[in-house]
Amino acid sequence: MDAIRKQASRLREQVARQQQAVFKQFGGGGHGSGLSDNAELHQHQKLEKLYISTRAAKHYQRDIVRGVEGYIVTGSKQVEIGDLFPPFRTKLSEDSRKYGSENTCTNGNVLTRAALSYGRARAQMEKERGNMLKALGTQVAEPLRAMVMGAPLEDARHLAQRYDRIRQEAEAQATEVARRQAKARESQGHPDILTKLESAEAKLQDLKANMTTLGKEAASALSSVEDQQQKLTLERLISMVEFERAYHQRVLQILDQLEGEMVSERQRIEAPTTPSSNADNMPPPPSYEEANGVFASHMHDTSTDSMGYFLGEVLFPYHGVTDVELSLTAGEYVVVRKVTGNGWAEGECKGKAGWFPYEYIERRERVLASKVSEVF
Repeated sequence: MDAIRKQASRLREQVARQQQAVFKQFGGGGHGSGLSDNAELHQHQKLEKLYISTRAAKHYQRDIVRGVEGYIVTGSKQVEIGDLFPPFRTKLSEDSRKYGSENTCTNGNVLTRAALSYGRARAQMEKERGNMLKALGTQVAEPLRAMVMGAPLEDARHLAQRYDRIRQEAEAQATEVARRQAKARESQGHPDILTKLESAEAKLQDLKANMTTLGKEAASALSSVEDQQQKLTLERLISMVEFERAYHQRVLQILDQLEGEMVSERQRIEAPTTPSSNADNMPPPPSYEEANGVFASHMHDTSTDSMGYFLGEVLFPYHGVTDVELSLTAGEYVVVRKVTGNGWAEGECKGKAGWFPYEYIERRERVLASKVSEVF
C-alpha cells in the first residue's frame, strides 16, 4: 500500500507540473501564478511527509503495545505455573515453605531455616514480578493504546484525506479550465464558450481556496499529533526501562539477602562445634577460699588433677562472669596451673589469673619464645 500511495503521489505531482506548464503557456487564465502553485506543491509534500511520519509512529506504538501485552501474558503464565492457592506463590516456593514448616530433620534445623528463607524470597520475587507486569500494562501499554485509537490522530488523518480528495478535484478542474481556454481561443470569443470558461475558472478558484485552507488545517493537526507521538512514546519507553530496572534491582536485593542467610546456615554446619553449650551446664568455678587453698590442702584430692604447669593455646573465646574467672581470646596462650575434675582450669594470661573452662584450650608442648613472653 505504501508503494502504491507513493506512486500515486508522484503521478499527481507530475500532472501538477504539466498543468503548471500549460498555465504558463496560455498566460495563466486568471487562476493562479506559478508562485502560488509552487507553494501549494510544497504544502502537499509537507502533508505527505507528516502523514508518513504519524503513520509510522502509530505502527511503532502499536508494536510496543503488542510486545508489552505479550510480555505480560508470558510473565503471567510463568507466575501461574504450579500455583497453589495464594497469588504470586509458585509451587517451588510453596514446597520450600512446607518443608521448612514441617521440620522433619532429626539432626538440627539448618536446612529447615534455609528452605523457609528460599520460599519466602521466591514469593517476594514473584510478587515483584507481578507488580512490574501490572505497571507495564497500566503505565506503558494503556497510554499508547489510547493514543493509537484516539480522536486527535484519526481527525488529523481525515483532514489529510479530505485535502487529498479536494486536491484531486482541483487537478481535474484545472485540466478542464485548460481545455476550455483552448476551446475559447479556437471559437474566437463565442459567448457560451466564454461563459462556461468563466464558470470553470470560478469553480477552480473555490477549490484552490478550500484546498489551501484545508491543507493548513491538516498540516497543523498532523504536526501536533506528530509532536505528541514523539513525546509520549519516548516517555513510555523510559518508563518501561525504569520499571524493569527497578524490578531487577529489587530481585537482586532479595537474592543478596537470601544468599547471605543461606551461606550463614552453611557456615553454621561447617564450623567446628564450640564448647559454649557445655560451658553453660558446667558447675561454677571454685570460690576464693577454694582458689586460695586448693594448692595447699587439696593437692591430692580426687576432684582435682594436678598436672604441673603447662602452656595451652586458647581455641575459643571465653568471657568471665565472676571475679575469679579469666577472660580469654582465641589465639592467646595461657599458663595452666591447675585442672579440676569438674571441667575448670586455673591459670594466668597476660598478668591476670583466674578460672576458665578447660576444654576451651589445647595443650601445647612446643611454643615459640615470643608466644611465651606474651603470656607474662
